[in-house]
Amino acid sequence: MNASPEAFDAIRPYRDEEVEEVLERLAEDQELLTALLRFKFPRLATSFVAPLLRLLLSRVLKKRLAKIHSIDDLQLYVAGYVARMLATTSKGFSVDGLEELDQDQSYLFVSNHRDIAMDPALVNYALHTREKTTARIAIGDNLLQKPWVTDLMRLNKSFVVQRSAKGVRQMMAAFKLLSEYIHHTLKNEQQSIWIAQREGRAKDGIDHTDPAIIKMFCMAEKKSDKSFAEILGSLNIIPVALSYEYDPLGVQKARELATLEEEGEYAKAEFEDITSIAQGIAGYKGRVQVAFGKPLTNEEMQSPASAAQAIDAQISRLYRLFPSNYLALEALDELGDMALPEFDTATRAAFNEHLAACPPEYRKHWLTMYANPVKNYLKRL
Repeated sequence: MNASPEAFDAIRPYRDEEVEEVLERLAEDQELLTALLRFKFPRLATSFVAPLLRLLLSRVLKKRLAKIHSIDDLQLYVAGYVARMLATTSKGFSVDGLEELDQDQSYLFVSNHRDIAMDPALVNYALHTREKTTARIAIGDNLLQKPWVTDLMRLNKSFVVQRSAKGVRQMMAAFKLLSEYIHHTLKNEQQSIWIAQREGRAKDGIDHTDPAIIKMFCMAEKKSDKSFAEILGSLNIIPVALSYEYDPLGVQKARELATLEEEGEYAKAEFEDITSIAQGIAGYKGRVQVAFGKPLTNEEMQSPASAAQAIDAQISRLYRLFPSNYLALEALDELGDMALPEFDTATRAAFNEHLAACPPEYRKHWLTMYANPVKNYLKRL
């Protein structure tokens, strides 16, 4: 690795000494205040009282944030919010596999990706509730469309993946810097990292690791004398499976897939990703599970393809199948010879209620999104 710590300043999370200044800036950011008003009081956000409400909200924010002086302070604040959110939007949260991880070891958590904000938030909440250090979060710069969004993310231990780089040379430089930052974080700063197994969420319910991500992990030491397996092994990769009984953005994902199928393309509305973040946080999720896997073996790390396949296999095994997954397969009439588990009337009624909320023209894609994890699991038996 050739990069010095200063080379990471444009992509790294904020440090403790930067927290108070950034919070002061956020508490006075008019776009953030307007966004909060629209979320909390949509009818008043554009009324004649909006300027006064923004002023009052700014004062409230400053008062609430006055006790936050470090990243750990902010993490505790966020943990409290996540706990309240889960209490109101889920039917239970469970964690598996963390007891086997070493508290003193840094890990590269590679997970499936279903929700922009909730996936890393729930992994970190799982770590927090088991008294383990939370991970730094890889987030694409396509989501950082506003300065206040960038500030919020970097305060919450996020670092920037520069996906908007133009041209092959610029892209390769960005990936190399990212790889060097990952190595620096894991080995020199002894901090764990969360990163999605591929770019973009799995809207169709199929969790697949992109081998290009694996290649990127190794770019920092590509010119060393180490073998591919040695470089990859030094990162302590742990596959992680996130399972949601119900996806708050299921209808939106089904609409996007249907539009792609019919028109060949899907154009996102302005700030659609930011809206998705809010809906993912506030929407009902049913039961939620985070399951941590085991380190990859030397045999599994001989190539990008073999490592990707090994991660996929663990995520498929760790993924929790809920009644919604089986009932979706039944609704598609694709059970085949599989015997459907017994589900009570209330469970079926809840599933049918969620299905009814999806417009008829999107229901096939909605059902397929829920059924695919069962199909994927059966393929590996």
